[in-house]
Amino acid sequence: MLQVVDLSKSFGSQVLFDNVSFTLGKGEKLGLVGRNGHGKTTLFKLILGDEHPDSGRITAPSNYRIGHLSQKLGFTRDTVRDEGAMGLRPEERDQVYKVESVLCGLGFSMADLDRPPGQFSGGLQVRLNLAKLLVSEPNLLLLDEPTNYLDIVSLRWLHRFLRSWKNELILITHDREFMDSVTTYTMGIHRQKVRRVKGPTQKLYDQLLAEEEIYEKTRRTEEKKRREIEQFIDRFRAQARRASIVQSRIKSLERMGSREDLTQIESLDFRFSEAPFAAQTILDVRNLEFSFSGSRKLISDLSFFVSREDRIGVIGRNGKGKTTLLRLITGELSPSSGEVKYHPEVRSGYFGQTNIDRLCPDRTVEEEVQSANPMLGRSQVRGVCGVMMFPGSDAEKRVGVLSGGERSRALVAKILAQPTNLLLLDEPTSHLDMDSVESLVDALKAYRGAVLIVTHSEMILRSLARRLIVFHRDRVEFFNGTYDEFLEKLGWEDQEIVEAQAAPMVESKRSSSRKTDRQKRSEIVAERSRVTGPLKRRIDSLEEEITRLEREIQRDSESLIEASMVGKGERIGVLGKAISQNRAAVDRLFDELEQVTIEYETETARFTRLLDQS
Repeated sequence: MLQVVDLSKSFGSQVLFDNVSFTLGKGEKLGLVGRNGHGKTTLFKLILGDEHPDSGRITAPSNYRIGHLSQKLGFTRDTVRDEGAMGLRPEERDQVYKVESVLCGLGFSMADLDRPPGQFSGGLQVRLNLAKLLVSEPNLLLLDEPTNYLDIVSLRWLHRFLRSWKNELILITHDREFMDSVTTYTMGIHRQKVRRVKGPTQKLYDQLLAEEEIYEKTRRTEEKKRREIEQFIDRFRAQARRASIVQSRIKSLERMGSREDLTQIESLDFRFSEAPFAAQTILDVRNLEFSFSGSRKLISDLSFFVSREDRIGVIGRNGKGKTTLLRLITGELSPSSGEVKYHPEVRSGYFGQTNIDRLCPDRTVEEEVQSANPMLGRSQVRGVCGVMMFPGSDAEKRVGVLSGGERSRALVAKILAQPTNLLLLDEPTSHLDMDSVESLVDALKAYRGAVLIVTHSEMILRSLARRLIVFHRDRVEFFNGTYDEFLEKLGWEDQEIVEAQAAPMVESKRSSSRKTDRQKRSEIVAERSRVTGPLKRRIDSLEEEITRLEREIQRDSESLIEASMVGKGERIGVLGKAISQNRAAVDRLFDELEQVTIEYETETARFTRLLDQS
């Protein structure tokens, strides 16, 4: 249990927290939201003791362990497995299988576990630190944007892991879907205060909106009353016989105080400029192949085309070739074979992490934006800078002094400044907050050009992507369908992914555990087919029989009307009896259908739970 009481913290003139109090109860999972720069990461530092409050206190029980993801990449052991085992509690140091399960879930192969940590990229080294943190099982787990370090498959594994986490958790992430599916409470940092609700992010945002509407309505009402009182005082101040009532009104005015106008909170407002494009096909990729010197092929025999207003998601594990594909498309790299053919009228905008490094450190943000489109006047350039939260003199900041997030915004500003009909975006959301991510998605939906986006966010994929380029099963392929259709028809089911999605903290030996789990799942699937198959066939049969009888009732009813019109008494009797019998049969069939459907749904839910637990 963590208690924060009357916490205040400022940096110079910027107030982050003003007498903030909240409690984190046993087993609670809290999603922490708020705009960038409003104090989310600072709150973590205060909880960890890396920063000190101006006033107030943060308390926890004795021996309460708080764990957070360290960005320091210093390792002391010879292998990934041994380094990961350093996170285990002393009494669990022999239970290395726990570390192996988590490491595989976070994207390491079994062969990787015997390699030195220093041989891996910075991203995988951060994952190694994350594995050490998770197996240490602290009382309170602090995760600040863990999705920035994970690919889509590892993120799906972490989602399962956190849903089964039994201790306390505070999570910061720009992925609303991920947060809502993991946390039980949401807390927002808003106007130097915090608001906490039980439930998802939308419930908090709705509450904040309602509070601000009430505040503004009350402020306007009080302002109107204040003006009326002031007018009364000014009108009768000089009349001696009304002195007492004037004094009464003056005191009333003093008691009222005043409510300040709510300051405007800065937010990103993406609007992509569009270059006209009349043709149908923007880009045609044919038989593309590529490998770095001395390495296996990253891309082999890939062909696809991009149409006007296409929305294509590029997905897969990190290091498999997603960024390389975009660099091939933009011409930064040359293919080993095949071709990338652009339509002559294509005007593209490219966001990539390598592009951020190419911003000129001696230029101001304004100068960088101007360089993207010399045709823009200064007021237009300043307007673009303002949209990306570089208002006024902030546009005159030199790139060299900007943070990573600010540089990302400066690069997006350059893309906004130039008219395009094709956007190539490589993980554009890493430095954005939740509101900014949603603003970007809305802008991409409204954009009338084509979009090719590399992302690990399933929320973005579901919102935007209508076709996919998928790196999996040691190859790359084009999938003509949505992300949910991909999961349904193909899914992340090759051996690498099966290892990655192993349930966390499985207490059995490594190789035999995976074999046993696969066998158990196969048995469950087979038993599900045996039990639910006949029920589903009976449902289909009942529905067909009901449909057939209802057609007979309809036909006989029409014949009955005709027989009645011509007075065929015997025919009327036969038809009436048939209709009555069929209606009774339909009623019985509906009763049976209801019972079988309930049984089918119950059994299906039971097997779903068994598969989730296996």
